[in-house]
Amino acid sequence: MHLELDTISLLSAEWKLPPPDVIFGESAVMKALRSKLVRIAETNIPVLIRGESGTGKEVIARLLHMISPGKPGAFVKINCPAISATLLESDFPGNVRGTWPGVLSSSSENSEDSPPGTLFLDEIGDLDTDLQARLLELLQDGSVCRTGERAEKQFPTRIISASNHNLEEDVVAGTFREDLLYRLDGVTISLPPLRERKEDIPRMIDFLMAHHGEALNCAARPLSSSAMQAMMDYPWYGNIRELENVVRRYIIFGQEDAILDDLTRGNAPFFAAAPSFDADFSLKRITRQTVQELERKLILQVLAANNWNRKKAARILKISYRSLMYKIREMNVPPLRARDTQQADPA
Repeated sequence: MHLELDTISLLSAEWKLPPPDVIFGESAVMKALRSKLVRIAETNIPVLIRGESGTGKEVIARLLHMISPGKPGAFVKINCPAISATLLESDFPGNVRGTWPGVLSSSSENSEDSPPGTLFLDEIGDLDTDLQARLLELLQDGSVCRTGERAEKQFPTRIISASNHNLEEDVVAGTFREDLLYRLDGVTISLPPLRERKEDIPRMIDFLMAHHGEALNCAARPLSSSAMQAMMDYPWYGNIRELENVVRRYIIFGQEDAILDDLTRGNAPFFAAAPSFDADFSLKRITRQTVQELERKLILQVLAANNWNRKKAARILKISYRSLMYKIREMNVPPLRARDTQQADPA
């Protein structure tokens, strides 16, 4: 099987994904990834997609599903941090449609007569340890009992997992099963962070400007060369998701200065100037201030990378929601971002 770029472009349009020249860009690492993806699509081997939050793991999973040989079946996404045992068993391809409303792709029905589908286990590293054992059992047995029925059914399906964790470290820490990792990691796809493929940023911005401009019914002027350079120089710790948020804000407000100020604050060094070694100099005080500034910067980056969803940010930072809220108040988060978090929290 050999897929030309034009074929992938047609499939991307059909599935409402970005075109391949935006997904893969011009960077050497992404060109190599595209070739690897086409080879993997010819097999049914389990795939583990690794990468930082916001690097586009779900887009790659959907692309792999749609370029697989034959007619693609259902693409079933399971959000592992929020899954229960009942939903885990009920949502395998082949189960009664409607068991978990809204999760299935509109591209195909989820029934016995459907072609083999794809089960996408998103953020598998956050799956509860008790459910890891149940998932391993389901994958090893290759069958599941449909909700409301006694007979077991086979589920001929592709398994794609994604994680922003170092799962090997999680295995050592005892939070992830080693046998499950072996089961899921048939082949690994590693997505680079955006800061390692900066040459792809201008093309992404052009696509996002057109896409969100149409969705928001709001056209914005193209970025100036200086603004584009600033976007390329920024480290983008929130990756493509953070870039998308910045582009969306620019479309809405149409002011380069506003987004450049955001980038400058997010990329500011820990010390704006060397500390003054006067009579009040204290190593303990300077160290405390530096740690506080580092903590503030990291918290803001995690919030930005997760659409300012404070509950999700607290889980990633491994602190309680109450502790995060205290730190946010202590940091005096700007009012605009405070409003953004209020919109994001219900998810």
